[in-house]
Amino acid sequence: MNTAQVRPVTRRERASTLPTYRADIDGLRALAIALVVVYHVWFDRVSGGVDVFLMVSAYFLTLTITRRLERTNSVSALVNFWARRFARLLPAASVTIVAVLVIAWLMFPASEWPSLWRQAWASLFYVQNWELTAVAVDYYSRDGLSPLQHFWSLSIQGQVFLLWPVLILAVMRASRRRGWDPRRALIIVFVCVLGASFIYSVVFTSSAQQSAYFSTLARLWEFAFGSLLALLAPKIRFTAGWAAVVGWIGIVGLISCGAFLDVRGGFPGYLALWPLVSAALVMLAGATASPWGPGALLSGRALRWLGTIAYSLYLVHWVVLVAYLTVTGTTRVDAAAGTLIIAVSIVLAWLMARAVERPMRQVSERGRRAAMTVVAGAVLLTTIPLAAWQATDDVSAIALEAAAHPGAAVLLSGAVDEWYSGDVPPIPRGSDLEDEWAGIGDRCDGDFAPESANVADSCLALRSGDATAPLIAVVGDSHAGQWSAVVRPIVEERNWNAISLVRGGCSFAADEDEVPGAVDCAAWRVEALDYLLDKQPDVVFMMGSRSKADSPDETALAGIDTYIDALTANGSQIVLIRDNPRFSVDMFQCVERNGVDAEECTRDKDDVLAARNPATSSLRPGVTSLDLSDYLCPDGLCHPVIGRVVVYMDDNHVTETYGLTMAPAAVQELRPLLAQVGNAAESVE
Repeated sequence: MNTAQVRPVTRRERASTLPTYRADIDGLRALAIALVVVYHVWFDRVSGGVDVFLMVSAYFLTLTITRRLERTNSVSALVNFWARRFARLLPAASVTIVAVLVIAWLMFPASEWPSLWRQAWASLFYVQNWELTAVAVDYYSRDGLSPLQHFWSLSIQGQVFLLWPVLILAVMRASRRRGWDPRRALIIVFVCVLGASFIYSVVFTSSAQQSAYFSTLARLWEFAFGSLLALLAPKIRFTAGWAAVVGWIGIVGLISCGAFLDVRGGFPGYLALWPLVSAALVMLAGATASPWGPGALLSGRALRWLGTIAYSLYLVHWVVLVAYLTVTGTTRVDAAAGTLIIAVSIVLAWLMARAVERPMRQVSERGRRAAMTVVAGAVLLTTIPLAAWQATDDVSAIALEAAAHPGAAVLLSGAVDEWYSGDVPPIPRGSDLEDEWAGIGDRCDGDFAPESANVADSCLALRSGDATAPLIAVVGDSHAGQWSAVVRPIVEERNWNAISLVRGGCSFAADEDEVPGAVDCAAWRVEALDYLLDKQPDVVFMMGSRSKADSPDETALAGIDTYIDALTANGSQIVLIRDNPRFSVDMFQCVERNGVDAEECTRDKDDVLAARNPATSSLRPGVTSLDLSDYLCPDGLCHPVIGRVVVYMDDNHVTETYGLTMAPAAVQELRPLLAQVGNAAESVE
């Protein structure tokens, strides 16, 4: 028995196959979305259904555009397609985004608003995957589980909806001018796209899977796969018996993909072939009528109905899931809760399809102008409330700045009664939190420019205009970088120069381990040390200890003496900064949820820091210790808010706002060293 019979197809036959409706493929698309929902909610896994959804969308897109361009080879056909397609997609997407914004305003802490604002804009304009790619490689990002995260696939799809028609039009026009068969030329082009993107996807996934997962280039091969299937499928026929066998193999492969493969950790590399090939087998088999095949299942009433709400179901299910997890404070759902989430999602999807999708589709079918009006209305539906919310938040920031927020200054003055915020809201606000990473100056250039690109990426410089003025350096990981808020006022007040070399997760100590998210710490440490030896800063600020979350097990940095010896031998003075407490919870969100005086947000100093500063073990001539723990934990208690300023921006970093208020305390601690450096500079002059 031949497994496949290939026969030539006439132009008339080929044209007649293009618009043929396939209920089984609609059912397959509905099954793919159902798998996405079930695996997300009940199993906390990724199913591969999105990959099938993307491939099937390319299949229909290629059939539609090819058919239209065979009738009229004009750009106008593409404009009509874009207007109607986005008129179908944007209204439901906009309603979902606005709903998420309302939920965030009511339920989410303000510290999560900026991320949602960015993602709302990105989702609306189909670039959410780029936003998530940037977050995936950003060590300092605060972004966690987002109710708009699932828009990444819709963004890639939207980008392909813009790119594919242009590509098809260009190929068909070029083919006709040269007398080639346009469909054969399209096959060649899509084979090239598939090959190039597939290789890129495999390589990128193996080296940076988190970023590759959201990459358009790493996903193009899945769309090319669907396009090739649309162009080649009319030439492939199975006998009824083989159609049934092949079709059920595809169904089993599709359903089992998420159970056997690490989709979240291995896609979109070669593992994505599993769901795509499985879906392709189902689609090829369905072209042959077989009483034993899966066509009856896929064309059945249940999947046909699910297909009518599939797009809305994809939009709302993730929002419902994240809202549930946020309200309950859990990370997983049990069987009962999962059933409830799916049921609520189906009801909301049905309402969305009935009240938004269907009416807007009917309007868009009246013509291009009507479709473009729908698109414009959908955009305004999101942009107006989103822009208004951000503008209102900016106005509240201006009003808040007028209030008194002394921070650590209340400890210097002894105004203990102002430790807490009282009736005045503390700063920074949650929506300003992403700006609380302290830094020094601008990118290093000129005589401060490092030769090493690795160091240049982490180098900032603050110039006084006097090249002979003392040079201060800050070097290390993000915990060293946060103390730039203390060092910067010292440098600016004295008109000195400063540089900072900060690489997230990379402690400046020879034997310290890298932390998750850090990049090539070993090489960076060596090159940073070489840079400092070359620039010969007068003073180098670096971390001298490392604390542990909610533990007194604070230790000196491993191998720090190696770098201390090298720098002091080169003429630099060293300031070893004692680490701040770290916690097992996000202290900023603790304040948002429980208030500034909540016991849940306060710790005994003895429970989070060692009784004795471990950095003192490295003290010697040329080495000074800076311990500001009394300004983080006055009277033996580590408060989340002091002097109406929130001390911590997360579970382990001090806000820049509070750091700036500790600068006078640092000056008191370092007065002899600062005087020595200043006198040395004057004597040189």
